[in-house]
Order: sequence, then structure tokens, then C-alpha cells
Amino acid sequence: MCNSIQIDPEIMGGTPVFKGTRVPISTLFDYLSDLSTNDDPVVEFLEQFPTVKADQVASVLDYYSAKAKQAV
Repeated sequence: MCNSIQIDPEIMGGTPVFKGTRVPISTLFDYLSDLSTNDDPVVEFLEQFPTVKADQVASVLDYYSAKAKQAV
């Protein structure tokens, strides 16, 4: 498991969130999949959710990238 992800039934009903926050991991992927903006989606995400740190985003993206490569 990625160190930047926290799953706790007491926080957001067990939804995976960025550790130390209540920001769901899925929200990052929502920003990444929004093609209607010309802005950098990661920068926009970090601006909207200042409790999440850039290194946490990088860690989560690396983790899921590695998982995707294993699945192939």
C-alpha cells in the first residue's frame, strides 16, 4: 500500500483518502480526467486542496502507475 493513502472506516466511511486529510484519492483522478481545462490538473488540484502535498500526489500517481503496469 502507498504511504500517502489512508483507509479508515472512521474517516469518510473508509473511502481511500490522502493521509492526514479528508480528500478522497478519487478526487485527484477526477481532476486528471477533466479535459475541459487548459490548466495543469495537478496544479489546480493542489490549489483547491491545500492540505494535500505535492509529494503525496506524486506518491499516489507512482503507486497507481506501478499497479497498472503489473496488471498488463
